[in-house]
Amino acid sequence: MTHVCAMRRAFIAATLFASAAMMAAQPPQGQGRRPQIPDTGGRSATYDPLKTFAPYAMPQPVTSYRGADGAPTPTYWQNSADYEMHATIDPGTKTLSNIETITYTNNSPVALNSLWLQVEQNTYRADARSRAFSGGSRQRPENINTDGTVFESMELLSTVKSAKPVKAEYVISDTRARIDLPTPLPHGSSIKILIKYHYTVPGIWGGRTSVDDVKDGPIYDIAQWYPRMAVYDDIHGWDTQPFLGNEFYTEFGNYDFYVTVPSNYLVAGTGYLVNGTEVLTKTQQDRLKQAATSDKTVFIRTQDEVHDPASRPKKDGTLTWHYHMDHTRDAVFSASPSFIWDAAKINLPSGKTSLAESFYPAEAAGDDGWGRCTEYLKDAVEHFSQDWYVYPYPAGINVAGFSSGMEYPGLVFDGIRSKGKGLFVVTAHEIGHTWFPMVVQSNERRDAWMDEGFNTFIDIYESDQFNHGVWGPKRDGEYAPGGGYPADEIAKVNADPEAPPILMRSDAIREKYRHPVTYFKSAEGLYLLREEILGHEVFDRAFRKYINDWAFKHPTPSDFFREMESEAGEDLSYFWRGWYENNWTMDMAAKDLKYNDPSDPSKGAHVIIEQNGQLVLPAWVQVKYDDGTDLKIKLPAETWMQKATYTMPLPTTKKIAEVMIDPEHRIPDGNRANNTAKP
Repeated sequence: MTHVCAMRRAFIAATLFASAAMMAAQPPQGQGRRPQIPDTGGRSATYDPLKTFAPYAMPQPVTSYRGADGAPTPTYWQNSADYEMHATIDPGTKTLSNIETITYTNNSPVALNSLWLQVEQNTYRADARSRAFSGGSRQRPENINTDGTVFESMELLSTVKSAKPVKAEYVISDTRARIDLPTPLPHGSSIKILIKYHYTVPGIWGGRTSVDDVKDGPIYDIAQWYPRMAVYDDIHGWDTQPFLGNEFYTEFGNYDFYVTVPSNYLVAGTGYLVNGTEVLTKTQQDRLKQAATSDKTVFIRTQDEVHDPASRPKKDGTLTWHYHMDHTRDAVFSASPSFIWDAAKINLPSGKTSLAESFYPAEAAGDDGWGRCTEYLKDAVEHFSQDWYVYPYPAGINVAGFSSGMEYPGLVFDGIRSKGKGLFVVTAHEIGHTWFPMVVQSNERRDAWMDEGFNTFIDIYESDQFNHGVWGPKRDGEYAPGGGYPADEIAKVNADPEAPPILMRSDAIREKYRHPVTYFKSAEGLYLLREEILGHEVFDRAFRKYINDWAFKHPTPSDFFREMESEAGEDLSYFWRGWYENNWTMDMAAKDLKYNDPSDPSKGAHVIIEQNGQLVLPAWVQVKYDDGTDLKIKLPAETWMQKATYTMPLPTTKKIAEVMIDPEHRIPDGNRANNTAKP
């Protein structure tokens, strides 16, 4: 041991001697080399590089199902749930009745001794947890006086032929129901659940589901309308968080649903209409076929025809509408006698097509209102498909009703009074949710930022693209369409001591911070990654791979972080920690701008850049010259890996007017008063 220590001391001494000799051998300043400008710093009172650049532990570890590269492995699994539903709306009592059959398949490696259902209509009960949780901030208590879901019967059916139904033993817990199985459901097996129930459709509330009247009759927006399977996954087992206001986490499956309504109603449903020959007139069938090949909007039912009995194939009684969609996480519909209906073709990559459709009452008609909604839908879906991932559904539908601003697979609800720029923005945003979370389905109840923020991010570029950017985002202090958010506003969020970090359970984020953090800071994070950290080519390749790898699956924050790092080839630990795990602030300062030779500007200059905040990002530094020209130099994040102060050489030969950090306000610097230095 003594010999080893002596050798180590000798090695260190020799190394120090060699380093000193090398330094002594350097030529003096002015003799064949640029003047040496020493770096100062290490940590400071407000910045510690060892904290920002410490190794980062992802929220979830790598497993045999989720790889180190962020992609699902060949052993990744998830369960599935198929639904067949036969629903009826009674306008006299505003009651929805349904007979529902769920076919649930256990693909997990373990046997399940119980099943969990989401029963979200129970959020409208007087004793719901959501009442106490929200205090009315996102709910309207006067409109939620219902008894929730009233179960009439629930049976378990084996998938084995001739097996007899067994009465299900279940327990209701707020917006969940646990079914105790008589025997465990093994890996690879399926079971059917037959449920008969009814509930009163609530009034207007929070954009989720509603019924109210316009001049030509009621509009029913029906969502969260059927008991559905909770997710059993490899992260939490049964993920049974109650419905408190944040949205959904469900299994994928195939849907067939039948809706019986009065014959004068139109029904807009998720997926494609199977029995159009039964519920549409011959004229409407022909117009729908025309719309499927038309880039211009085609009316299926005009405003004048709303009052014309001939616009329905049957004058009295009821009609049953049948919709179907495969590989989806949900199904919803709207029903009303008041609907105007128009549609146009959506052009998708590789020659594929879909159909953009809008349903709206007379109050919303006109080119300044919903008369252009199909145009907005078509444009958004086409651009999102070209940029990120091809739209997977047979139709994209927007409905004007009383559940404004709510998204579901292939169908969204927006406001009757929306028009112009506002209607474009909300249409693009809600249909943009197709990509996040309808296809890439993160857990919204835990990580709403992966749904709202990611969607808000892609909205920014759609606003740029639509009609040559006529409603494109401005980033000079104005809130941008689609939820784009100026960097200076995000700096205020970061500086707010009460603001939660992005990696906070969704329901724990107060309403005051829901949009600033969950939507806008999350979107700005992707914007910074694309525009400032990685660049378009690198970011787009990585982000598209993430979308493709996790399409119709359940990614976690760690999967996203790992995939972006692995595919982009960058260690982004400093960014994940500063932007997502913490609300760190950023403050870069410029000072002591001097020429290397005070009497000769042609010999260059230097400026001291200080890092006074714990958040680190790449930043542009602009050198403005007296003659009106300028030079821009980008400082990488690694500038601050070992120090808080950097003496930055400026390769200039002209007189300098000033040096400014981030002149275009591209990053959220919280103190711009110190961003400029003059000679």
